[in-house]
Amino acid sequence: MIESGKTARLAIDIGGTFTDLALEAGDRLATAKVLTTPARPDEAVLEGIAVVMAEAGVRPGAVGLIIHGTTLATNALIERKGARTALVTTEGHRDSLEMAYENRFEQYDINIDRPEPLVPRYLRWPLPERLNARGEVLRPLDEVAVSALVPRLEAEGIESLAVGLLHAYANPAHEERVAGILRAALPDLWISLSSEVCPEIREYERLSTTCANAYVQPLMARYLTRLEQRLREDGFACPFLLMTSGGGLTGFETAVRFPIRLVESGPAGGAILASRIAAECAFDRVLSFDMGGTTAKICLIDDQQPLTSRSFEVARAYRFMRGSGLPLRIPAIEMVEIGAGGGSIASVDALKRVAVGPESAGAEPGPACYGRGGEAPTVTDADLVLGRIDPEAFAGGSMTLAPQQAAAAVSRGVGAALDLDDQLAAFAISEVVDENMANAARVHAVEWGKEVAGRTLIAFGGAAPLHAARLAKKLGLERIVVPADAGVGSAIGFLCAPIAYEVVRSRYHRLSAFDPALVNRTLEEMSEEAHAVVCGAAPEAVLGEVRTAYMRYIGQGHEIAVDLPVRPLRAEDGALLREAFDTAYTSLYGRTIPGLDIEVLSWTVTVATRVPEPRAAAEPEAAAPPPEPAARRPLFDPERAGPVSVPVYRRAELGAGMCVEGPALIVEDQTTTVVAEGFTAAVNDLGYITMTRHREEDPR
Repeated sequence: MIESGKTARLAIDIGGTFTDLALEAGDRLATAKVLTTPARPDEAVLEGIAVVMAEAGVRPGAVGLIIHGTTLATNALIERKGARTALVTTEGHRDSLEMAYENRFEQYDINIDRPEPLVPRYLRWPLPERLNARGEVLRPLDEVAVSALVPRLEAEGIESLAVGLLHAYANPAHEERVAGILRAALPDLWISLSSEVCPEIREYERLSTTCANAYVQPLMARYLTRLEQRLREDGFACPFLLMTSGGGLTGFETAVRFPIRLVESGPAGGAILASRIAAECAFDRVLSFDMGGTTAKICLIDDQQPLTSRSFEVARAYRFMRGSGLPLRIPAIEMVEIGAGGGSIASVDALKRVAVGPESAGAEPGPACYGRGGEAPTVTDADLVLGRIDPEAFAGGSMTLAPQQAAAAVSRGVGAALDLDDQLAAFAISEVVDENMANAARVHAVEWGKEVAGRTLIAFGGAAPLHAARLAKKLGLERIVVPADAGVGSAIGFLCAPIAYEVVRSRYHRLSAFDPALVNRTLEEMSEEAHAVVCGAAPEAVLGEVRTAYMRYIGQGHEIAVDLPVRPLRAEDGALLREAFDTAYTSLYGRTIPGLDIEVLSWTVTVATRVPEPRAAAEPEAAAPPPEPAARRPLFDPERAGPVSVPVYRRAELGAGMCVEGPALIVEDQTTTVVAEGFTAAVNDLGYITMTRHREEDPR
C-alpha cells in the first residue's frame, strides 16, 4: 500500500467548520486544523497540507499514502446542490420515490413535511419492461423506448441518470442494456445502475440510494479529480484512498463510481479511533463522543467493535426524527448525530426557553468570536465566555478569538431575554447543548437495546473535551478518556482504518430447503468482486473476509445479521445457520419463536486488509505530581454560579503517571480538556488523559 521509501501517511477530514489533518511520519504525528472553505473545499485542504507538512518537515515525495474523508456528498444532498438528475424506472413505478413507506413518521403533526425526492416527477421516466422477483423476464425491454430517451435527456440538460428497474437486483440484464444504449449515444452522461449501487430488495430504498448516488456523482467526481490533480502537481505521487461510511478505505475509482458510500465518512473515522482506543485500554463497553464545529456524533462500541448498519438517512425534514429523511442502503457505522457543535447557534423562544442548534454558523461567518461577521451566539462563544478556551491559542494559535464580541453576542441573544449576566447566559447555552447530547445518547442506546450506564466515554473533536466532564455527569459515567491530539480525532482514525469493501446481494433462500451449492456460488461471486476492489487498492496486503446472512422468521418485516463461516458451506450447515440465528435473535429479543421456518433475504461479503494489533496501555505504577501550572485562568464553576481561578497545564508537559485534580484546564494545540471539580485526570503510557469521577460525587 505504501511505496518503498515512502513512510509518511497523510489523513484529511473535511468538516462543516474545520478541515483537520494528521501526518504520521515514523513515530511522529503532526496535526493541523484550518477553517473549511465551503465554496472550494480543496483550498482548505491544500492550505492545511502546507501547514502540517511544514510542521513535520516532510516533503511530498516522502508521503506514501493519502487518506481523505469529506462531507461534500452529505452537504450536496442536504443543500440540494447536486447534478440535474433523471430517473428511468419500470413502467407503473415512477411514483415509488414519492410514495416512500406510505406512513407518517410523526403521527400528530398535521403539517408534516416529507423530504422532497431528489428527482422531480417530470424527470422520472417509465420504460416498458418487467422482471419477476426471481429475475425472470415477464416483459422484454423496449429498446426503442430507451433510444427515445436520448432527445429528452439532451433537452432537459440531464447531467446524471439513475436507472432503477423492478427486481434488477435479481437480474441486471435490462439495466445494463439501458446503460449500453444511452452511453453509446451520450458518452458524457453519468449513469448509476441500481443493480450496482444497491443490488438489494426493497424498491424504495434501492431507488432512493441510486438517485442519491447519481445526484452527487458529477460533483464528487469533479472535486476528487481536481484534488488528486492538484496533489500530483504539488509532488504527491502515492495512492489516494477515501474513507467510507462503513469504516473502511476504498480506492479513487470506486469512490468516483459509488460516491454515496462516502456519506458520513468523517464520523466513521472517529468511531474507528474510539474502537482502537477501546482495544488498547481493554474497555469492553464504550460511548464514543465526537463533538466538532457543526455537529456532535455519539456511537456505542461493545467489545471494541462499533455498531454497524446497512441503512442510513440523510436530509431529514425533522432533523432528529427517524423516517423523515432520504433512506440510503449503504454500509454504515451506526451513530446518532445532532446539531450540537461549537458553531451551533443559540436562541430564546417565545416561552423563554433556550434552544441550541441545529442551525450552525459554520466556517463562514462562524461564531461571533471569530470576528468574521457572525453575530448570533454559538456554543464556542459560550465556552469562551465561560473561560474554557484561551482566545490567544485557539486552533493551535492559527486564530485569535475576540472575547468581547463573544460576550456581546451571548448577552444580546440570550442574556437580555432572560435577564442573566454574560456568564450565566453562556452557562445556559452550554447546559442546554450538554443536555441535548446526553438525551441523544440515552435515546440511541434504548433504540438499540443497550445501556449507557457503566460505559467509558471517549471524547475527541475540537469541542468534546470541553464538554465531556459535564456530559459524563449527566449520564452517570465515571471514566472519560481524551486521546492524544483529540482535536483532530477523526483524521487520526483514518490512519487506523483498513482498506475494505462490502458486496451485497439479495438472494432469497429458506433454511428448510437449504442448498449449499447455490449459496456457495453466490458467496464466491461476491468474494471475487470484493477482493478485486480491495486488491486494486492494496495489491500486497494481507486480507481478511467476513460473510453475513440477513435472516428473519417467515412473515417478519425486517432481518437480523448472522455471521457465516468463511468456507464452502455443506448440507449440514443448515442446522449451524439456524443455531446462529437463534443465538442472535435471543440476544436482541430474549427469546426465539419455535416452529417457524427461517429465510435469508440478503447476503454480504466484506473483504478488508488486516490492521496492526493495537498497543496495550499500561497504567503507571504510582501517581506522580504534575509540573507547575503554565498559568491560571478564571473558569466558570456551575456549583458556585461564578468564576474560580484554576490552574492551566500544557498537555505536552504532562508525562505518564502525572495526575491533575479538578477543577483545572489541560490545553493543547487543537482543544482544551476541562477537568471539572470532582474529577482526577491521569496520563497513561500512551499519552491518553483518563479522567475519573470521584465515587462520592453526585452523578447529577
